[in-house]
Amino acid sequence: MRGWTIGEWLEAYRGGATPEALLTALRQTLLAPDPAWISVVSETALADQLARLADRLAAAGGDQGKLPLYGVPFAAKDNIDALGFDTTAGCPAFAYTPDRDATVIARLVDAGAIVIGKTNLDQFATGLVGVRSPYGIPTNAFDADYISGGSSSGSASVVARGLVPFSLGTDTAGSGRVPAGLNNIVGLKPTRGAFSNTGVVPACRTLDCVSVFATTLSDATRVYDVAAALDPADGLSREAPSSALVWRVPDAPRFAIPQQPEFFGDALAEQAFRDAVAAMQAQGATCVPIDFSLFDEVAALLYDGAWVAERYAAVRDFAQANEADIHPVVRDIIFKATQFSAADAFDGVYRLADLKRRADALLAQFDALLVPTAPTHYRIAELLDDPVRLNSNQGKYTNFVNLLDWSAISVPASIRSDGLPFGITLIADAWRERALAAYAAKWHQRTELPRGATGLPLPKDVSLPARAEGAATIRVAVVGAHLRGMPLNHELTSRNARFVEATTTSADYRLYALANTSPPKPGLARADSGAPIRVELWDVPAETFGTFVAGIPAPLGIGTLELADGRRVKGFICEPFALREAKDITEFGGWADYLQAMRNIATATAH
Repeated sequence: MRGWTIGEWLEAYRGGATPEALLTALRQTLLAPDPAWISVVSETALADQLARLADRLAAAGGDQGKLPLYGVPFAAKDNIDALGFDTTAGCPAFAYTPDRDATVIARLVDAGAIVIGKTNLDQFATGLVGVRSPYGIPTNAFDADYISGGSSSGSASVVARGLVPFSLGTDTAGSGRVPAGLNNIVGLKPTRGAFSNTGVVPACRTLDCVSVFATTLSDATRVYDVAAALDPADGLSREAPSSALVWRVPDAPRFAIPQQPEFFGDALAEQAFRDAVAAMQAQGATCVPIDFSLFDEVAALLYDGAWVAERYAAVRDFAQANEADIHPVVRDIIFKATQFSAADAFDGVYRLADLKRRADALLAQFDALLVPTAPTHYRIAELLDDPVRLNSNQGKYTNFVNLLDWSAISVPASIRSDGLPFGITLIADAWRERALAAYAAKWHQRTELPRGATGLPLPKDVSLPARAEGAATIRVAVVGAHLRGMPLNHELTSRNARFVEATTTSADYRLYALANTSPPKPGLARADSGAPIRVELWDVPAETFGTFVAGIPAPLGIGTLELADGRRVKGFICEPFALREAKDITEFGGWADYLQAMRNIATATAH
């Protein structure tokens, strides 16, 4: 059973094995002392779960296929409620016995999964290192001198060592990604609200995401598909728009990468990222270096701004009455909240809104960001000597994501020459996680890395579980301010439109720079004598197409354009009256080329 994927567990049951036999045997292997576990399921609790599983199977008419996680064991971070276990959040004095499963646990259990244990964590999910727990320090699965990463330290460890096929963590600032990158496994960080947080001890409730660790993207996605759902009991829960399902990462994507990546002196990590970028480009991606200082500004809000007060709000009553029972480093972070006022919190909200507008505009120019999951590996001894600064370093490429309401997938990239893993993360807008997973699965397969630290090869099938494709789309040709990198592109991306390709019209069009438009816009018109004009094709979800068209101001509108290859698509056209005062710019071949020519003239004139 060591290192089995979800598919291999299900295959064993189809072959005649029983959950009683396999899970009882698995439990026995987990009873030895192991700091990755805070608690392992008791015989009684396991028997209760197996009895409920039998009832579910009977209700399904004995068809195991109707329970997509039938008999599959998993672990849950010990800030997530599960029947039969105390919830500690890594603090013995805080422990309580829940009377029901957290909603996310209940959904997995209803699908047939079995909670085999609760895992260790940085106390109150505060940390990215995994050393802030009175229950011991889970070590890196590849070298026990090194950290496992946190706060979901135990959840990553038990998956990397093949003890369970998947586990749940939580992610506020990177806790569902950093441990994955440091242990050669997959970390899926969903969109905020995709998984319910009912029954989860909050860290920062407005930012928290329950996350998934697995050895393959296929397994992580299976879990995502079961767990993601609107929960009316959670005011921050959200339902994915059906239009999100039509978005895909193209085979030849554009990725933004850090212009000057920071590795804090770790030359092996720097080389590993350079190699990963080169491999991505060899596989067809275009990797564009960009200034990442904007994301540093966002990240600073999390620990240097009023958001730290949300950590205090999460455990305020307990913290005030039991200050001495809190880990010293965690205590210092939580009580830092008293430095901030309600006015500071609103200032932070306003600042984040401005930064997010800029960040979304930047992201709209790319299919995703491509970053190191963690910039370096630290030894446990180093973290104990310098617990705050080194912890902050680990969040360099993770801290900003939840603040911006984006989704992310951490996927293994390589094993460094010192034997430690290196992971990369793909980051995109909200509700992009399943599409990122599909692309990352192909990447992961090409690395030929083992599953975690098990030594077992990855399964040959990299395809993700089937899922409905969602809403239909309407293909639209854009010619001006809606192009990638232009000021109105967000009107497409905010509606989950997907870039398809850059192409040209037939040679029967003329392009004009319209007068008195803000932002500047072109007008496209069919003519007896014209030229091919560069356009971009976007697939706009049918359910959002109407609102997109409704926002188009006169004299522009949507009509039917003919492309150079004869295809006909919907696209921007212009009413003839507006062309009388417009400048004919057909000779430039496209709006972007015209704007660049105007900038060149302005620069030359200035000098």
